[in-house]
Amino acid sequence: MRAFVRRRGAFVAEVSPDERTILARVVADTCELLGAPVSREPPDGAARPRGEGTDPLFLAWPADGIAAPSDPALARLLPDASVTDEEVSAEFRRLTEVDLRETKAARLRMVWAALQVPGDEVRVSPEHAMDWAGALNDVRLVVAERLGIRTEEDAEALHGALETPQHGPTTPHSERDEIREALGMLYSALTWLQESLLQVMLPTLDR
Repeated sequence: MRAFVRRRGAFVAEVSPDERTILARVVADTCELLGAPVSREPPDGAARPRGEGTDPLFLAWPADGIAAPSDPALARLLPDASVTDEEVSAEFRRLTEVDLRETKAARLRMVWAALQVPGDEVRVSPEHAMDWAGALNDVRLVVAERLGIRTEEDAEALHGALETPQHGPTTPHSERDEIREALGMLYSALTWLQESLLQVMLPTLDR
């Protein structure tokens, strides 16, 4: 995988087929976590306001009484508006959650569709770059929650553990260790990819 660079009016990253497969899988998993599998609706490259071709899955949800997510990873994507006032949080969730889920799902579907294009290059148009950055961040937050990363110190500890693995020829390496190591590498890759996109976007944002 190579970082995003600006090339011929687009932001381009090199991502191998195997890397595309992994990224597409976690993007699809995050979309499904939001309640809208990527296969439900062909992506069109942009999130749509509610009422303009809205996914029927979202319209089927009740307009009120939406409960806070029980899955901690989903709660990272759809946090409470207030940590002290349950009524404020409930009202905010009632008014915004359907639209927020749909917006996030539309961004993820756009990224998933781009990862299905054959080749080693992923091209992001400037007008969709912020959607891409948001989608990558949502996937990164889900992986972070699965790893128990909630602070900068947690992220630094993970990075240190990946640089100096605790297992070796004389130290058993359990299946759980392997899963955590794989998730840790994925989290680091998502963070690095998102940061590279933001860096290449900065000059265009300044203008």
